[in-house]
Amino acid sequence: MPGLGARLGRGGATTFEQDLEHSDCIVVMGSNMAENHPVAFRFALAARERGARLIHIDPRFSRTSALADTYVRIRSGTDIAFLGGLINYVIQNDLYFADYVRHYTNAATLIDEGFQDTEDLDGLFSGYDPDSRQYDIASWQYAGARGERSSQEHAQSGAGHTNESPDTAQQQRGAGFAKEPWPPPRDETLQDPRCVFQLVKRHFVRYTPEVIAEICGCTVEEFLDVARALTENSGPERTAAFCYAMGWTQHTVGVQMIGTAALLQLLLGNIGRPGGGILALRGHATIQGSTDIPTLYNLLPGYLPHPSTEQPHATLADYLRVQTPRTGWWHHTPAYMVSLLKAWYGDAATADNDYLYECIPKTTGDLSIMPMVQAMKDGKIAGLFCLGQNPAVGAQDAHLVRLGLANLDWLVLRDVFEIETAAFWHNSPEVKRGELDPATIKTEIFMMPAAVCAEKNGTFTNTMRLVQWHDKAVDPPGDARSESWFISHLGRRLKELYKDSIAPRDRGFQALTWDYRTEGAHQEPVIEDVVKEVNGWTVADRKLVGGFADLKDDGSTACGCWIYSGIYPEEGRNRARDRQGDDWVSLGWGFAWPANRRILYNRASADPSGKPWSERKRYVWWDEEQKRWTGYDVPDFPVAKAPDTPLDPDGVGVDAHAGSDPFIMMVDGRGWLFVPTGLKDGPLPTHYEPIESPVENRLYGQQTNPVAKTWPRRGNRYIPRGDEDFPYVITTYRLTEHHTAGGMSRFLPWLAELQPQGFVEISTELAGELGIANGDWVTVSTPRYQAESRALVTDRLKPMRVRRRLVHQVGMPWHFGYQGLATGGIANNLTALVADPNVSIHESKAFMCNVTKGRLRR
Repeated sequence: MPGLGARLGRGGATTFEQDLEHSDCIVVMGSNMAENHPVAFRFALAARERGARLIHIDPRFSRTSALADTYVRIRSGTDIAFLGGLINYVIQNDLYFADYVRHYTNAATLIDEGFQDTEDLDGLFSGYDPDSRQYDIASWQYAGARGERSSQEHAQSGAGHTNESPDTAQQQRGAGFAKEPWPPPRDETLQDPRCVFQLVKRHFVRYTPEVIAEICGCTVEEFLDVARALTENSGPERTAAFCYAMGWTQHTVGVQMIGTAALLQLLLGNIGRPGGGILALRGHATIQGSTDIPTLYNLLPGYLPHPSTEQPHATLADYLRVQTPRTGWWHHTPAYMVSLLKAWYGDAATADNDYLYECIPKTTGDLSIMPMVQAMKDGKIAGLFCLGQNPAVGAQDAHLVRLGLANLDWLVLRDVFEIETAAFWHNSPEVKRGELDPATIKTEIFMMPAAVCAEKNGTFTNTMRLVQWHDKAVDPPGDARSESWFISHLGRRLKELYKDSIAPRDRGFQALTWDYRTEGAHQEPVIEDVVKEVNGWTVADRKLVGGFADLKDDGSTACGCWIYSGIYPEEGRNRARDRQGDDWVSLGWGFAWPANRRILYNRASADPSGKPWSERKRYVWWDEEQKRWTGYDVPDFPVAKAPDTPLDPDGVGVDAHAGSDPFIMMVDGRGWLFVPTGLKDGPLPTHYEPIESPVENRLYGQQTNPVAKTWPRRGNRYIPRGDEDFPYVITTYRLTEHHTAGGMSRFLPWLAELQPQGFVEISTELAGELGIANGDWVTVSTPRYQAESRALVTDRLKPMRVRRRLVHQVGMPWHFGYQGLATGGIANNLTALVADPNVSIHESKAFMCNVTKGRLRR
């Protein structure tokens, strides 16, 4: 989420799938879109049929590559270098959209005199502390800001001062901005050496085509072909789009990879415009919704930061002081937070008791799955609920996961089949090899049968932030129940259990509003009651609010997730059920948060005066006669704010923005080429090698991300550069025929037969070196563990010359395990515990391994 949120204001996709048809150029990078997102990919193909250029950049030739006009092979983990080369090409050749950049980005804003770039510090930014491996971001600030902040506020807004991984959109709205001189100083000529544009230009100057070819393994001609296609299809009359997925996120620089694309698209003027933007392709049903509501440990619904002991969040007043900026839309944070507390605690939450803010447990550090697994192994976690997850296959260092599961007191699983996480105690490799003895495993496992999609009511929130309702077709069989049934009845029982407790810690259970109606023989909760609570209502009469603009900070409104407000604006109108979608934008099909907008930041589709940049790319514009913004979409802008409205230096919220500032979520209303606050690893993207790499960093002495999260203990050894025992680059990926960790596909005969066995994809050249034939058994190993599978010898992977060294890459799907009908080696047995510093996502797209012919020794 911070990859886009840090520069644009929200972490969601900026556009929607259908709009790809209006692109003049589409770059698919970090994704095998044709196989993993085939429904969305059909719009990319429709654009190609209309004459758009379709480009695929990826380490592996796939079905997406076969359908693209241009395929460029790069080494896994070098995407920032390739994108940085495009940025350098755009700037050096004056191919950026100058008016867009000057008016809609922070290109002209001056940065603190103390800032030093990677060019000065050989791959580091100013403020780096080698002892803590963290950054003090004071020197990254806008000019004049440093002296206006207290040290406490600096610590809050600077991500380097915490081990948490908050969404960047929440960090960049730190209260320190409220005390800065407003507006921040700018040089509209873009010539001042301290202005953002000049800093960006200098930062990327060494990313030349020749250097990019040397780092990435492509040719100079291939790189220049992409650069020309992208720039020739960007500007007032033409727009280009990027599509990415896990190939960009699962790296120790994953957030910065995405941010590099956002920076490039801002330079080209492709954000907020039809046919442009960045489409963040979500991996499976309602992954977007899982971050919105959320299932993340460090966020509350709607991307409000979770209270933390490492921040000055002791009271609600403290929390709001730290998290609420004076300028930008996040100035409304108090209304969203108080309304959330009222939704959770109802009448028990009052102004006198801080709306029971104290009942929210505070996070104490990194509580993501990688430290959680280590805590399980250390006996610090007694029990685990595992709902719709299969960490024994899907989590990093899956071998350690299974050892950790064996050290729990209890494990509650909800799934359709007996997945590996349920069977670790009797069927895992550790049991077969004697590492685990079922007689000594203390874990008590409760396997709860789960209903599948067609057996329950509910919603999905998909890639384009679109919430769609699905109706139950049949009742689930036997004892199978929905997640909502399980959670609602568990909550009811816990409230009953704690109703007479006098312990302060149980006050939250006692106050929790848990009055959902039930229906049917199984007493399923009425899901539309939940949707109404998410939408929000006025407390006095429970009248549904029309949208988040109606929410208040005085306790008079309740709302379960402010960004979804408007999904159920009146009785009998569930907009997730809307099914009128014949036109291009399809505003009558489902509900896209926020406010049913399909293209975010769409004020940028018009020029500063409010007129479309071109008739061909008109989308949202100012209607002078009606004195309001209009067009094909819901304006992502105050609808009656005229384009010539000046900013108010003393204003609050979006009143501090001018009528030409389209990025309303940002404190200054502009897209950020340079990120002064909100990222832990630098204000500008920088090429670092993966933690495990075959070559040294071509650009800097700093080899890897200096603040990447590492846990170098308990056998979690990292492979040093040049280790001949592990000479090959490995990347993991998905298949069309299987779903995530295999729990819903490997057990079904009609799906399992499509990909009946796991495999390791290796090039014909490497197979020849190792004496491996197609279909042979091979063993893949790392210092963490091993996995065996069949060899798929193919020309889809090719060795490449990188830094005068021949680099072989292999690929391994991560769906397979030892349960079910389609089995195979577990790819995540091989991966290390290492993560991006901003969001704690793992690095499984680029690490090192060895491949040998033959099976594992038993």
